Amino acid sequence: MNKDIKITTLKKNWTTESGHSFSEVDIAWKSWGSLNENRDNVLLICHALTGHAAADEWFSGLFAESGILNPEEQFILCINAPGSCYGSTGPTSINPKADNPWQADFPDITIRDIVTFQQLLLDEWDITGIEMVIGGSMGGMVALEFALMDQRVKSAALFVMGKSHSPWAIGISEAQRQAIQADENWKDGFYDLNNPPKKGLAAARAMAMITYRAPGNYQAKFGRDIHPEKNIYQVESYLRYQGEKLVQRFDANTYIILSKAMDSHDVSRDRGSFKDVLGSLKKPVLIAGFTSDMLYPIEEQRELADLIPNSHLAELESPYGHDAFLIEFEKLNAELKSFYNAIKET
Repeated sequence: MNKDIKITTLKKNWTTESGHSFSEVDIAWKSWGSLNENRDNVLLICHALTGHAAADEWFSGLFAESGILNPEEQFILCINAPGSCYGSTGPTSINPKADNPWQADFPDITIRDIVTFQQLLLDEWDITGIEMVIGGSMGGMVALEFALMDQRVKSAALFVMGKSHSPWAIGISEAQRQAIQADENWKDGFYDLNNPPKKGLAAARAMAMITYRAPGNYQAKFGRDIHPEKNIYQVESYLRYQGEKLVQRFDANTYIILSKAMDSHDVSRDRGSFKDVLGSLKKPVLIAGFTSDMLYPIEEQRELADLIPNSHLAELESPYGHDAFLIEFEKLNAELKSFYNAIKET
């Protein structure tokens, strides 16, 4: 874990939508800059499925000299989601009732649970205002719920996601979960942490990597080239490498928990129609999507923009598919700067 990530233990009650109550939680976070006197200069970053609180590592272009993030004026904060394996309370944490890691006993959580969990830290610090909440993919889902659930949020920037998790996306996630659960070391979600279901997690990651890019990008990057040493296609070598890389840093139960949380994403659930729920969101919202995204197609961002009254849609060209929100920083910064400056002027 990044050495600059801090962990705060709070003896506060956190109850999930599934009904499980925690009396104490660990919350991992990283910040840049300082809070102002009013404690309202916060830019909150929400991470994606396999992300963590060190946003400067995976959102590096937004922290660059030409980026939207400015620690001299803003208090930039990224909080690790619950259910993660990067410091916040999750399946690898100790279950106080069993004195062993939670593993598969960790309760199901939702995107809204991630918001209420992160609010514990914001409340502890007496945060009075959040200038902007920013996120892509799962992080965009969390950012949208933050905008709906927390009156401190003044604006939101949502990348590559939609109003709810589609059957297409749920199906892809379920296929990945089945790959993990088919591993001989899975054992119903209870496994030796020194001997986890690596093959299953690697297979899940390979599936995910296909959906994160676009066919044209794979054609340009790999073609039908053969790896000179392994005697397999270059694309096969790439997917195996990505799987091997993830299993070195990620937990299988975390993948299950957070992918299910993404499946729960539906802003209309128990609230009314999408039109009524999103129509009530009067805050300025930037919505950015990429035309080559196959996982969360641009139609989903268009739909969000149609439903949110005070929104601006940025349809961006890129060959990189869904992953473009972690690559096309020049385009994202241009949209973010224009959006942020317009807000500051009002």
